[in-house]
Amino acid sequence: MTNENRLYEEKVWDRSIRVFHWVNVICVLALMIIGSAILYANSLGVSSEGKITLKIMHAYVGYVFAFNLLWRLVWGFVGSSTARWGAVMPFSKSFRSDLKTWLHGVRTGHPPEYRGHNPAARLMLLFLYILLVGQMATGLVLAGTDLYFPPFGHEFAEWATGAGEDHSQLVGLVPGAKEMLDPEGYAAMREFRAPFIEIHKIFFWLLLVSAFLHVLAVVVEEVRFGSGLVSAMISGKKVFRRHPQD
Repeated sequence: MTNENRLYEEKVWDRSIRVFHWVNVICVLALMIIGSAILYANSLGVSSEGKITLKIMHAYVGYVFAFNLLWRLVWGFVGSSTARWGAVMPFSKSFRSDLKTWLHGVRTGHPPEYRGHNPAARLMLLFLYILLVGQMATGLVLAGTDLYFPPFGHEFAEWATGAGEDHSQLVGLVPGAKEMLDPEGYAAMREFRAPFIEIHKIFFWLLLVSAFLHVLAVVVEEVRFGSGLVSAMISGKKVFRRHPQD
């Protein structure tokens, strides 16, 4: 057997990366499903109380999503070599030449192999992380304005009720209740909320398309080059035919 055809296995993804990936997949799917139900609640005949219940469910899953994402952001500075941001983001000095070399290899049917992510995957990951962080940030604001949930809910509750520092006025305030609200304060709070919900919706659609393209790219690479990307995110080990570029 020649070196060109010899296969060898190497550990590339640590446990934190693998756990993050699959928890993120589950959370994003759940958030998309619940978010779609909220977005089309009127068409689905969901009552006002049912819509609040969906928002509460969305927020709870969102907290799991946020904690998981925050851990990944930290792990990018302290984790294994393939988990570090320097190995994940497309910011290295050689990135342009690496991308050209990889694209040429794809066209000829022999793309360079990487322990971590190839140059095209790095571009996709940059876009995905921008969307994920954007969804987390806007989602936390919306959880505060809609449900008065942490970390910003208390401040939004003060604003909506006109309570200021008089926290006794907040006792009994629940999502959907109108009796305790100050009309001017509530209207100002909802006006502040408006751009966040628009960004959240736009990022939702971008994330939906990006997730589809991500899965499609993995399937194409699996079928065309037999790279074993899915099994690698389970076992942590990738199979190589040639010495990886990185």
